[in-house]
Amino acid sequence: MVDVGQKPDTERHAVAVGRVRMDAPTLAAIQAGNTKKGDVLAVARIAGIMAAKKTSELIPLCHPLPLNHIDVELTIQTASNTIDIRATTQTIGKTGVEMEALTAVSVAALTIYDMAKALDRSMHIEDIHLVEKSGGASGDYRAE
Repeated sequence: MVDVGQKPDTERHAVAVGRVRMDAPTLAAIQAGNTKKGDVLAVARIAGIMAAKKTSELIPLCHPLPLNHIDVELTIQTASNTIDIRATTQTIGKTGVEMEALTAVSVAALTIYDMAKALDRSMHIEDIHLVEKSGGASGDYRAE
C-alpha cells in the first residue's frame, strides 16, 4: 500500500456512474417488481452501499476508509431500456474515495444482473467511470 501516514486529513468526495442495458420486458418486470428474487432496485442499492464499505477487502492495496456518506441512486430510463446507477461517497481522510464509488456502481450493476438474469441473459453492464472527485493534493476532477 502507498504510505499516506504523513498526508493531512481532508474532506474527500467522489461520484461514479454506470448503467445496465436490458430488453424492454425485463426493465418492465423490474419496474413493476415482478421478478422471482424480489425488489431488484432496493437490493441493488443496498448491495452498492455494502460494497463501498468493503472496498478495501475487495481491491488489493486499497486503504480501508471510514466513510461518512454513501448514496447509490438507481434511475430507470425506459427510452433506452437502461437502469442508470450513480454512487456518491464522502469521507474525511488521507486518501480519496474514488474506488469506493466505483465499487458501489460495479456491485449494484452486478446485483441487477444477478437478480434479473433469469429474464434476460443478454443484459450489458456499461460505461462505469468516475465523473467527479474532490479533495487531496491532486485537487478536483470532473469528467467532460
